[in-house]
Amino acid sequence: MKEHIAACVQFAIDPNNINLNIEKACVWLKRAVKEYEAELVVFPETITTGFTPNMPVEEFYEMIEPIPGEHIVEIQKLAKELGVHVVFPLYERGKKKNEVLNSSVLIDDNGDILGNYRKTHPFPTERLEGGGWTTPGSEVVVVDTKLGKIGMIICYDGDFPELSRVLALRGAEIITRPSALLRSFEIWEMTNKARAYDNHVYVLAANSVGADAGSNYYFGHSMIVSPIAQTLALARGTEEIIAAKLVPEPLKYVSYGTKSPMIFDHLEDRNVKVYDGILSEGKSKFEPAKRISYKK
Repeated sequence: MKEHIAACVQFAIDPNNINLNIEKACVWLKRAVKEYEAELVVFPETITTGFTPNMPVEEFYEMIEPIPGEHIVEIQKLAKELGVHVVFPLYERGKKKNEVLNSSVLIDDNGDILGNYRKTHPFPTERLEGGGWTTPGSEVVVVDTKLGKIGMIICYDGDFPELSRVLALRGAEIITRPSALLRSFEIWEMTNKARAYDNHVYVLAANSVGADAGSNYYFGHSMIVSPIAQTLALARGTEEIIAAKLVPEPLKYVSYGTKSPMIFDHLEDRNVKVYDGILSEGKSKFEPAKRISYKK
């Protein structure tokens, strides 16, 4: 991995006003590069519309675009102009009629699309089978870039340690987690730090701020976490940019502020023989208030 500055940007969108939100994203991208010298910029989940569309799937499908498509062209142009890598999350029009994908696009400093990850664990409220609008993706994405190997997840994906572990096993040094989190800050912080520490990766977690069309309010607090679970940067609950320098040798010391050597590796030290059944289907022994059906 190359030493570089990574940034997370959070700004309040105008719900479902796609063109305006793209314009705002361009303004914030320019600021991240000019003010923070960022080489990698991550935006929150579904930045062009907001998380909850609050309209019929059929209507929403007609509003969004396929990828590649018009809704990322300006970001591609600007990424090339500024010489910056960008993780730009948005809803994607699928190939099938009324198929809506919750996607995260990785654009390099030439303006080229290097990867497109479709959220594999839609939140219960957004799952199509549960009355929502999102069709889950089915592919793991790790992209080899000039900055390092970047694994991609989206929001609720971060609750599932297996997915981040697969990314790490496939060589990811950085995991990007654009989000529109509908739970507590404690859960947000805990899962970001756990996924970083579990897998010895940097986690760049950009969270939404403000309201969406469904009157959900998001608390921001985007964060950058190191492979030893140190919070390197933390945003507030307002429009803001955070940034931190990512270094290529983050595991030399067991904690920050000490010279005590680190002598373990969570990936190498796994005893895989005891993991029999880890991929089995299951349910918690404790019942949630409601179970929302979905296909796997």
